[in-house]
Amino acid sequence: MTALTPHMFLQPDGWVPAKGYANGLLAEGRMVFTGGLIGWNAQQEWEHLDMLGQFRQTLENIVAVLEQAGAKPEHLVRLTWYITNKEEYLDNLRAFGAAYREVIGRHFPAMAVVQVVALMEDAAKIEIEATAVIPHDVTPHD
Repeated sequence: MTALTPHMFLQPDGWVPAKGYANGLLAEGRMVFTGGLIGWNAQQEWEHLDMLGQFRQTLENIVAVLEQAGAKPEHLVRLTWYITNKEEYLDNLRAFGAAYREVIGRHFPAMAVVQVVALMEDAAKIEIEATAVIPHDVTPHD
């Protein structure tokens, strides 16, 4: 992985490199944890009912929360996705990858994707928790 990041990707010798995520990262700094963010806008209104549209909005929401701490997408160390339909996700992998790169860039932290029966908001098809580590030399947003 060639993303510009202050963190060290952990790739055990002999392991096939992960594609689209990292097996692990080593990071030092101030930690940022988001709650489970979903794909509605800042006014908690749904602009997209499909998973891909909600995914893009969820990533934009994560970036907005990170900005409040002075963090950037390259400071992400972990993303945990909860999706309601594995087939909808798998059928649109290329589009998900394109949306991810457009919002987050070519930074691929440790990730897990878990299919769940439902999310707390009935219209939600995806929810993502994010963890970022901001290097000590980056100042928080005022």
